[in-house]
Amino acid sequence: MPMITTSDGTGIFYKDWGPKDAPPIVFHHGWPLSADDWDNQMMFFLGEGFRVIAHDRRGHGRSEQTDHGNDMDTYAADVIDLARYLDLRSAVHVGHSTGGGEVTRYVARAEPGRVYKAVIISAIPPVMIKKDSNPGGLPIEVFDGYRAAVAANRAQLYVDIPSGPFYGFNRPGTQRIEGLIRNWWRQGMMGSIKAHYECVKVFSETDFTDDLQRIEVPVLVMHGDDDQVVPVADSAPLAAKLLKKGTLKIYPGLPHGMPSTHADLVNRDILEFIRGPGSEVSAMPQMAQPVPAE
Repeated sequence: MPMITTSDGTGIFYKDWGPKDAPPIVFHHGWPLSADDWDNQMMFFLGEGFRVIAHDRRGHGRSEQTDHGNDMDTYAADVIDLARYLDLRSAVHVGHSTGGGEVTRYVARAEPGRVYKAVIISAIPPVMIKKDSNPGGLPIEVFDGYRAAVAANRAQLYVDIPSGPFYGFNRPGTQRIEGLIRNWWRQGMMGSIKAHYECVKVFSETDFTDDLQRIEVPVLVMHGDDDQVVPVADSAPLAAKLLKKGTLKIYPGLPHGMPSTHADLVNRDILEFIRGPGSEVSAMPQMAQPVPAE
C-alpha cells in the first residue's frame, strides 16, 4: 500500500493514479470516510486526462490510527507533507464536507505554486456551531449527540446516517441505494473510533473565516439546498462571500452526499470550473509559480 510518513511520524495512505506529468486533482474525503468515497470522481477525472490523488485522513481508512493530531491544523499539515512528497504543482483540491474544511485550511497555508484552484462541496466552512458570531449555526447539543452515538454504538450510527440524512434517503419518493449505505458503513468502520469521536469537534467548531479570506486562487463552492447535515443557509453562501474569487453554485433538492447521488452533475460542473470558459485541459498551467526548494 502506498504510504507517506508525515512530519510527526504518522503513516498516511494515498492513491496516485495517472500520468505524473498530467494536471493533478487531489480529493479530500468527509467524516468518517476514506479515499474510497471518491471512486466515481477518481475514475471520471482519470478518464479526462488528469492525475488523480486521494488520501485517507489520519485515523481514517487505511491511515495510521494515532492517538494525537485529530485537529484541522494537523490535517492540513499532513496534506502539506503529501503535496511536497508527491511534488504536486498547480493542483486542484476538491473537498467534501469535513474534507472541504481541510481543503480550505490547506489552501490558505499551501506553499506557493502548489494550488491552481479549489472546490468545496457540501462543506463545513465558515463554521458549523452556533455562537455569538454565528447565530444561525447548529447548537452544541447536535454535536454532543454525534459524540454520544459514536461512543455508544458507532456501527449502528454508521448505518443510520447514510440510510437517512446523508444521501436524503429519508425524503419521500427518494430511491434508496443499498450499495451506498453499505459502502459508507464499510469505510466508517475501517477507521479509529477515537479519531472519529475527536473529529466531531473538528468539523463542528473549527472556524475557517480567516482561511477563506486568505485564499487567493479561484474556489467553486457547491452545495445542495436540501443538505440535512450541513444546512446551506449558514455555510456555502457565507463562505463564498468571504472568498476573494469565490463562485457559488446551489443545487435545488440535492442532499449532503451529492457527489455520490448525483455524480454526473457534480463531475461535469467541477470539470467545467477547472477548464474555465472556452479552455482546454492542456491549457491548464502545470505550475503557477515556482515552489521554493526544500
